[in-house]
Amino acid sequence: MEQIFAGTTALVTGAAQGIGAAVARALACRGARVIATDRNEEALAALGKHPGITCKQLDVTDSGAVTRITDEAGPVGLLVNVAGILRLGAVAALTDQDWADTFAVNATGVFHLSRAVVPGMIARRDGVIITVASNAAGVPRAGMAAYAASKAAAVMFTKSLGLEVARHGIRCNIVCPGSTDTPMQRAMWTEGTGPAAVLRGDPESYRVGIPLGRIATPEDVADAVLFLASPAARHITMHDLYVDGGATLRA
Repeated sequence: MEQIFAGTTALVTGAAQGIGAAVARALACRGARVIATDRNEEALAALGKHPGITCKQLDVTDSGAVTRITDEAGPVGLLVNVAGILRLGAVAALTDQDWADTFAVNATGVFHLSRAVVPGMIARRDGVIITVASNAAGVPRAGMAAYAASKAAAVMFTKSLGLEVARHGIRCNIVCPGSTDTPMQRAMWTEGTGPAAVLRGDPESYRVGIPLGRIATPEDVADAVLFLASPAARHITMHDLYVDGGATLRA
C-alpha cells in the first residue's frame, strides 16, 4: 500500500469507533503517525494495537486538554475532526443541556482542535484540516434540529477557516456522510427493521431514501477523507464532499 502520508503526524478525534476508527486505521496503513483520540478511553484501547497508532483520551470540549494533546503530538500536519454526538427529538422536547452538549462537541470541539493546530501549520506553510460533518448540515431533518444546526456550524467554521489560511498553503475541507453503518446509526434503528427504512426513505418526514440502495460503511467515508487529505486534492479547499449515496439529491 502506497505510503502517501509517510512523515505526517495526523490527529483524529472521535476515533474509538465508526468513522473515526476507520479514518485512523486508513491513515496509519498509508504511513501516517496517527494520534487517535476519544473521550471513551476504554473503547479506544483496541485501536492502539494497530501499528502506527497512538491512543490518547481527549474530551474535545475541554480546550485545556486539547492544548496539552496537541503540544504533546508535535507538528500536526493533518487534523481530522470526527468527534460528534447525536441528541434526537423535536425542538419543543429538546432541553437546554441537549442543545449545549451537541454544540459543545460537534461545533466547539472543531473550533478547539483547529485553533490549536493552525498556528504550527501557518509557521510551516503546510497542513490539512478535514471536518467530518453530516449531510444533515445541508438538508433539514425532522427530529434532528440540534444535530443539523451544530454540523452546519462546523461546516461554515471550517470553510471560513479555510479562507483565512489559504494564503499559507493550508487546505480545509469537509466530508458530509449520510447514513453510515456505525453505532450512532444503529441506535436509531428502533423498530427492528435495520437499514430498510433508511434505504426507502420516509415521505411523512420529508426524507428521501438512498438512491444507491446501500448504507455506507465507515470505510466509504474514510476513503473520502483520504482523498481530500492527499496530494491528489492539492487544489481543493473550502469544499464539502457529500458521501451519502445520493440521499440529498444535490445538484
